[in-house]
Amino acid sequence: MSAGVVGVFAPAPVHTPSRAARPPLRLVASDGTLRSGPCSAPRERFGPSQHLGRSEGVLAKALPDIQLTRRGRLLITFLATVAVFTLALVLATSVNAAAPQIDHATTVSAGQTLSEVAATQLPSLPIHEAVARIQLANGMNTSQIRAGQSLLIPVIP
Repeated sequence: MSAGVVGVFAPAPVHTPSRAARPPLRLVASDGTLRSGPCSAPRERFGPSQHLGRSEGVLAKALPDIQLTRRGRLLITFLATVAVFTLALVLATSVNAAAPQIDHATTVSAGQTLSEVAATQLPSLPIHEAVARIQLANGMNTSQIRAGQSLLIPVIP
């Protein structure tokens, strides 16, 4: 193998453009003094016209960076979830539906349906609303009734 062949496989040097010169960083202590270079440089005090975005010229204390671990994030998520469920439980139990006032009771005859009872006992209401009020007054979740059953009839407002 000759030397010319080896040069074909060698990569050409890569030249990266140099970065533009950045201005030096200014270090600001928590007491408002300004350092403009290495730590040994003399300190300057901020004047009223030389502040960093604060209207009063006073710098806030720098807070340390807080890094939450996975356990900390899980704990915060758990506590937020518990707070939401507690609030939902408190709101759900504090809402009280007024119990319907009972006018009288009636006994179901053989072959009678809840719609027929509603039509005869609450004639001024539409059938579907009368059935719903009777179901609510008696704690029923279906429209099935049996002969001899006593039904409470609510007051019509």
